[in-house]
Amino acid sequence: MIGPGVVADLSVLAEEIKQMREAGVKVEKNNFAISQRTHITLPHHKQLDRLYEMLKENKVGTTGRGVGTTYEEKARRTNIRMNDLFCEKTELKHKITENLKVYNVLVAEANQLIEKGDYAEEKFPVITTDEEYDYCMKYKETVQEFITDTHPIIDKAIEKDELIIIEGAQSFWLDNDHGDYPMTTSSNPNASGTASGAGIGPTLVKEVVGVIKAYTSRVGNGPFVTEQKNEIGDCIREWGHEYGTTTGRPRRTGWLDLVMIKHTKNTSGLTSLCINHMDTIGKFDTIQVCVGYEYKGQIIKHVPLDKENCKPVYETLKGGWDTEKASTFEELPKDAQDYIRFIEEYTGVPVKYIGVGADEKRTIIK
Repeated sequence: MIGPGVVADLSVLAEEIKQMREAGVKVEKNNFAISQRTHITLPHHKQLDRLYEMLKENKVGTTGRGVGTTYEEKARRTNIRMNDLFCEKTELKHKITENLKVYNVLVAEANQLIEKGDYAEEKFPVITTDEEYDYCMKYKETVQEFITDTHPIIDKAIEKDELIIIEGAQSFWLDNDHGDYPMTTSSNPNASGTASGAGIGPTLVKEVVGVIKAYTSRVGNGPFVTEQKNEIGDCIREWGHEYGTTTGRPRRTGWLDLVMIKHTKNTSGLTSLCINHMDTIGKFDTIQVCVGYEYKGQIIKHVPLDKENCKPVYETLKGGWDTEKASTFEELPKDAQDYIRFIEEYTGVPVKYIGVGADEKRTIIK
């Protein structure tokens, strides 16, 4: 199910449905639903994304997929939702026209700056109502059978006490309220925000799994206390295949920052952790783990607003393990077990899932 809190690119969604079907995965009304309330990312959102990045001196380093600009227009109450695809032609065109007004004003001004030579960018296209209407109609054919009111589906599952799994994209530290603002995404990818986006109240949530890596990685700009701009970082990137899923951009990498993880214990209400890439980090003979920050002349164990002024305080642990033959926690090498116990003791959160290989089947349940 794609919930109300998601923004969806129709072209990408249609392509993913096609790829899944070609791979033999059934995508049908009885196993896939898109909320009527899900907001749509349109072509002009991607151009706006590029325009904003052009104008900013302190660039965020967005993916350029139009996510933030879709949320912007959602907050401005002008954006198009999935249910709007079923409007009468004149009504939908009117909504699209209203949505495009700000874009075309900004583009006209931006193109003047480009013509003057202030920015070395390609000029931005003027996008018409007809173009975006045709775009909507083109992909409506693929997605329309799945668009529905998802609240009754959720309600029925809750009443039957069925298992509901909510997966949130992004990272807690990209949260627009609690993360490294302004180097964040434009939504709330913490546990509460994720449940809210699905339409599920906080008292109904029984378990919150924090998914982390055995090291730290980040895409785009922003503070990164444990970043390794050296051979160590290069090794983590290559061994862990740390390249952006949608963009292919190399991710920034560094040692595990337990101060950040412990911070999310209460802000997201973590009940357990899933640690991936234990096979990757085990390739180092010695491993550094951040357990505090040097900040304004003192050692702290919380995350301040100006995290960029922090320096890491490390504890050194023994690495050099191989997880290839391990299928249980007890079968992991002792040093790998110690690494996991160290994380549990510091954060106060039990580790329940351990990723020991690239294949999804290489996950140990502790």
